[in-house]
Amino acid sequence: MKIQIKVKPNSKTEEVSQESDNFIVKVKEPPKEGRANQAVIKLLAKHFGVSQGEVRILSGFKSKSKVIEVV
Repeated sequence: MKIQIKVKPNSKTEEVSQESDNFIVKVKEPPKEGRANQAVIKLLAKHFGVSQGEVRILSGFKSKSKVIEVV
């Protein structure tokens, strides 16, 4: 399953919410050295009930808008 997300780094809370077809993922980590990306993967894996290895970023590694694949 492919989903489009918008990441909000440096948030006070960590949560996943859905807005129409897109997901909004708030993470506490800053967008440096891939830390926010790792936090996004961890949070989405928990949200969908899969392992972190089954969640990967397809595009948007350095962007707030990303395409994620959940196996």
